[in-house]
Amino acid sequence: MAVLKLVDQPPLIQAIFHGDLEEIRLLIYKSEDINALDAEKRTPLHAAAFLGDAEITELLILSGARVNAKDNMWLTPLHRAVASRSEEAVRVLIRHSADVNARDKNWQTPLHVAAANKALRCAEVIIPLLSSVNVSDRGGRTALHHAALNGHTEMVNLLLAKGANINAFDKKDGRALHWAAYMGHLDVVCLLVSQGAEISCKDKRGYTPLHAAASNGQIAVVKHLLNLSVEIDEANAFGNTALHVACFNGQDAVVSELIDYGANVSQPNNKGFTPLHFAAASTHGALCLEFLVNNGADVNVQSRDGKSPLHMTAVHGRFTRSQTLIQNGGEIDSVDKDGNTPLHIAARYGHELLINTLITSGADCTRRGVHGMFPLHLAALNAHADCCRKLLSSGFQIDTPDSFGRTCLHAAAAGGNVECVKLLLSSGADHNRRDKCGRTPLHYAAASRHYQCLETLVSCGTCINATDQWGRSALHYAAASDLDRR
Repeated sequence: MAVLKLVDQPPLIQAIFHGDLEEIRLLIYKSEDINALDAEKRTPLHAAAFLGDAEITELLILSGARVNAKDNMWLTPLHRAVASRSEEAVRVLIRHSADVNARDKNWQTPLHVAAANKALRCAEVIIPLLSSVNVSDRGGRTALHHAALNGHTEMVNLLLAKGANINAFDKKDGRALHWAAYMGHLDVVCLLVSQGAEISCKDKRGYTPLHAAASNGQIAVVKHLLNLSVEIDEANAFGNTALHVACFNGQDAVVSELIDYGANVSQPNNKGFTPLHFAAASTHGALCLEFLVNNGADVNVQSRDGKSPLHMTAVHGRFTRSQTLIQNGGEIDSVDKDGNTPLHIAARYGHELLINTLITSGADCTRRGVHGMFPLHLAALNAHADCCRKLLSSGFQIDTPDSFGRTCLHAAAAGGNVECVKLLLSSGADHNRRDKCGRTPLHYAAASRHYQCLETLVSCGTCINATDQWGRSALHYAAASDLDRR
């Protein structure tokens, strides 16, 4: 219970926080409102319970405080006392009929709060008054889930002894073992397993405890589960193994451990992505990628849509990893199902360093990709001027069209980057070049409502009245796109 600027609080609240019993009695005698609410609907009894002061709590209740008052989060004084691990305050509240089954806005009872806050003695007071310790909160979690999540071994032991369902699942089918594994609470994991928890249980996404531990880098738990002979290559609902999720999250220590235990480094998921694809894409996957490559992962394996690990580095701009793949035999000009090479992808996403590495390593700048476009088309279309500059320096013929007759200047005009347009014009691009439908770059700039590009093209002498095969000029396209709303 956070109370800011105590001096600005009502006298009764100040007295409670100072533990001044005499002042509290005097204020009550003077008819101070004992059930007054603050901005968050907390009463003085909430404050006393939060502080765990049993004597003040008793005094307030005997003076008329509402024992089951709820604040704006529906927390009662009993919730507050339990959160503060104050056994004596809890006993006082219960003696005065505090509701042990009261729920807050998250449907959490005082037992949930006790389990989450390591309030073992409070739980021991509350449990005998409950009909079940398996009540779930809004997320479907029982007190056992909360105890496991927070690593409270003694609380887990108590709850199990009092009948907690060890395999109870939350709304996402997560078990207590999933949460303990994810958080790395090895003692809790060992206890749950020793008491019969299912070590290969799956949540709704098909995650096992091994997936959970691996994804969060909990190496000690991973080792323990592997020693229990769990299936190391068990796939989740997406086809991902523990090695996939560890690579995706850049958990290099876990990746090393899984590989040492014999994990399949080339197992594809439902979309054909292997752990190497994930390591190539991951923010922190550089070491993971090296481990995989050094242990025989196929550097040219392709997903169902034809993407190689090198494509993935190109998407996400993983410069160092692209070099590692190339040095280990990664195919520079491998094509995905759209015909795009890693160079196309790097150009599309604006990764200049990767473009430089690929070109230096011999990438073909004249390879056609999706719709017959070249890497320069994609860099221009997506407004990456520096990438355009780098690709132009490789000697590419600037007016070479794609499958629809569009040049890189058409693409730049459509993309709306005036810097790209100016760069291409200064490099000799034909500003009156027509595509297969008779449209010039000016048509594209007008259709896309890119006023600066339009102005630049007009100023360099582009034919303003040129019409396409349907007789429409740039003015028609501007009117259709409502260009004056720029």
